[in-house]
Amino acid sequence: MRHEVRVIFGDTDQMGVVYYANYLRYFESARAAYWRYLGKSYKDLVDAGIALPVIEAHCKYRRSAFYEDLLEIDVDVGELRAASMRFVYNVWRGGELLADGFTRHAVIGPDGKPRALPQPLRDVIAPTVVPPAT
Repeated sequence: MRHEVRVIFGDTDQMGVVYYANYLRYFESARAAYWRYLGKSYKDLVDAGIALPVIEAHCKYRRSAFYEDLLEIDVDVGELRAASMRFVYNVWRGGELLADGFTRHAVIGPDGKPRALPQPLRDVIAPTVVPPAT
């Protein structure tokens, strides 16, 4: 699934380049769009009694992005386990790959303990699972 983000001035550093940590914000924005694409939202996760805290994040920076660039973030589930999942991302400007990475998320209940992703959510995710990025 592809999500678009326009770089705002506040995303850049003194050199006019997107500050590296903002790519994680772009990943988060793409994850929220992913859930909406599936007809769900983070509220549906809360209603199901689960949270998906990030337990690992990685981003490989290949090219710089700048103020006013229109970025396209491809996001998908690269791995779905009993109590965790991994989202994979590619950040593009036009046809140029700027960055790629992943986030791994624990699936936890209100008590903070690992639990299985509820079957109705698993059912909408399963058809979109792709291999992890290399």
